[in-house]
Amino acid sequence: MRFRFERPWTLIATFAFTLVLAWMFANVEIQIEGGAGWATSLPTWRIERHWLLDLLWGGRAMTGYHAWVFPFIALFFHFPMVFQGRWTWRAEVRAIACVMIFWVTEDLLWFVLNPAWGLGRFNPVDVPWHKHWWGVAPTDYWVYGALGLGLFVLSGWHSRQER
Repeated sequence: MRFRFERPWTLIATFAFTLVLAWMFANVEIQIEGGAGWATSLPTWRIERHWLLDLLWGGRAMTGYHAWVFPFIALFFHFPMVFQGRWTWRAEVRAIACVMIFWVTEDLLWFVLNPAWGLGRFNPVDVPWHKHWWGVAPTDYWVYGALGLGLFVLSGWHSRQER
């Protein structure tokens, strides 16, 4: 079985579309949250401390807002498979990769585009909901950014029989 890389324009278009969606949703969240990040001023329930939040959520609070918006975005990226009525492992890997790339990009753009923040306040002291940092960015950015990009590239490789 020989493997070859998918047409580059398909990957580039998907990646670019994911970045545009992240930019748009960052702007939506800025309108919803204003300068109060991680839904701190929204009328929603919050669980501030729980061992599962430390294990699965980077120590951040779980809110009703995030409990709905995270699966919504995950389902959004799976919609093309539902719409086409065709599921493949490669498409699943790409959807998961796009979700990761989307959230890392969207979160960073929330700070960059938000008039109440900017990159000057993007640090561990001013951003208490990102509890773990490696250098200039939260660990989530490094881990999910690298994993998302790796899975995205992997989703571009396929066998000749898979066409």
